[in-house]
Amino acid sequence: MDSWIWWLLVAVALGVPLVFTALPEFAMFAIGAGVTALAAVLGAGAVLQFVVFVGVSVAMLAFARPIAYRQIRRGPGVKMGIEALTGATALVKERVDGEGGRIKLNGEIWSARALHPGSVYEPGEHVDVVEIQGATALVV
Repeated sequence: MDSWIWWLLVAVALGVPLVFTALPEFAMFAIGAGVTALAAVLGAGAVLQFVVFVGVSVAMLAFARPIAYRQIRRGPGVKMGIEALTGATALVKERVDGEGGRIKLNGEIWSARALHPGSVYEPGEHVDVVEIQGATALVV
């Protein structure tokens, strides 16, 4: 059996744990094995194949791993839940003052309170949600 087939088998074998563990290091070693399979197809000897595998794998670990971990730590850029409501515009349904009121926020009726106790918002006005406290939106 040709050596490039062995390298492809190694690449697949390194890809399997990646699916179960989601550790990007396995992908980097699998890419190293894949590039080595290409080198073997092009006629590289056993020593050069080993050097290619180690070189590509180390290069991937040195350059791609920090980028991958930065992306994982950053998380999705989409705000969800209460975070998505902060900064949204709402329509006043019932008079909102420092004591309470009702607004329509993203198609739902929410209890609301004016952020500044002296402020009053009448039905039909648009307000901005500054913060969510429990089930009450603070608006301005």
